Amino acid sequence: MQQILTYTFLVLYSVTILGIVLVIITDNRNPLKTLPWIIVLVLAPVVGLVFYFFFGQNLSKQRIISRRMRKRITLQLEEAEHAAGPEIPKAYRPLARLLRTTSHAVPLYGSRITPYTDGSSKMEALLGEIARARHHIHLQYYIFCDDETGRRLRDALVEKARQGVHVRILYDDVGCSGVRKSFFEGMRREGIEVHAFLHVKFPRFTSKVNYRNHRKIVVIDGRVGFIGGMNIADRYVRGTEWGSWRDTHFRIEGSGVAGLQVAFLSDWSATTKRHVSGSEYFPAAQRYTDNILQIVAGGPLGKWRALLQADSYAVANARRRVWIQTPYYLPSDVLNTALQTAALGGIDVRLMLPARSDSRLIDLASHSYLDDMMRAGVKILFYEPGFLHSKLLIIDDGLTVIGSANMDFRSFEHNFEVNAFIYDAEFTSRMSAIFSDDAARCHAVTPGEWFRRPRRRRWAESFMRVFSPLM
Repeated sequence: MQQILTYTFLVLYSVTILGIVLVIITDNRNPLKTLPWIIVLVLAPVVGLVFYFFFGQNLSKQRIISRRMRKRITLQLEEAEHAAGPEIPKAYRPLARLLRTTSHAVPLYGSRITPYTDGSSKMEALLGEIARARHHIHLQYYIFCDDETGRRLRDALVEKARQGVHVRILYDDVGCSGVRKSFFEGMRREGIEVHAFLHVKFPRFTSKVNYRNHRKIVVIDGRVGFIGGMNIADRYVRGTEWGSWRDTHFRIEGSGVAGLQVAFLSDWSATTKRHVSGSEYFPAAQRYTDNILQIVAGGPLGKWRALLQADSYAVANARRRVWIQTPYYLPSDVLNTALQTAALGGIDVRLMLPARSDSRLIDLASHSYLDDMMRAGVKILFYEPGFLHSKLLIIDDGLTVIGSANMDFRSFEHNFEVNAFIYDAEFTSRMSAIFSDDAARCHAVTPGEWFRRPRRRRWAESFMRVFSPLM
């Protein structure tokens, strides 16, 4: 009897492995991604099966956010009274069309954008806008901690809920895994609607643990919004034990807020299965400037990877400079090649990274990509005063990309992210000045210095590079 059970188990197990291999093959993924999964499943089936269950499944064909609902919400934006503006500069029209085709990103005109380069000023600005809220407050954060910063925001939201303002909160279930449930339950008891995005529940939803919502969005009364790299936690305000926390966040006023509203309401609908609509969520927008922007919600759903494609296209078509700030550099081959090609072609390519990040393992993997960047002529800058968590891409003199996405596999392939593509020379000049100010606090690494690092370090970097897609 035991022998029969053993044979039965082996047959079922083999069929399961072969079935998963068949699924991987028929997904038509990049062969460089398909082959490693097949090798792991065949040579180490137990470990491979566990890893595939958590990290390997492809969500692109699933309908977590239905196209019909997304179109319905976007239609509210298009029907809102937003004044027409100047045409997108000719050099960026193909990029704008690409973003509209892949992510339904509508060009929005005349927004006023205020940058914040430290957590304290951003929090004070956010709390000030919350105090002025009259109808609704929408918040979405990857991390929402139960610490002094989180409790200050919670108390401000509770006060507004008691005044009759509709408060809706989305948080990421993995990003907030260390937060006590009582923190969110307390807000629910005060009438605040609080939900976890892609709730991780074993075993049904554990396969989605690798797909997280990394967006940071605030929309208040449809008139002002916030986007950027800062979460809600003390470290974004106070820094770390070993240095300051250098980050960038933005307040948007005007028509650009409607783009943030679409991104939030799409996620809200997907999470709660309830549709929020009405003209009060898309009020007529005042025109403050001559800029044009597109709010792009990128994610693992559907065929296209809008943020990766757009960044790669923008880099490939740069004519003068490409300046980047990112806490992690774990790029796809397409983006990595585009940056090296630009540098080889004489474009001023600068990559600013933290001298020390919040993860030693990610540091090692990131640094493995820098050898070829150096050889191509990319200028590598290591920010020294603390942890650089800012996400910024500057192309030439007229395009700036800001938002939540890092330059890494996770942001481009697995996470739900939101970026703003801003076509405006004046704003690009302002952000270039901030970049240059940060550069003065950086150590510019020379090739001679870089290639003298210990061989043991290089081996460690090469080893960790293998795991880059999982970081």
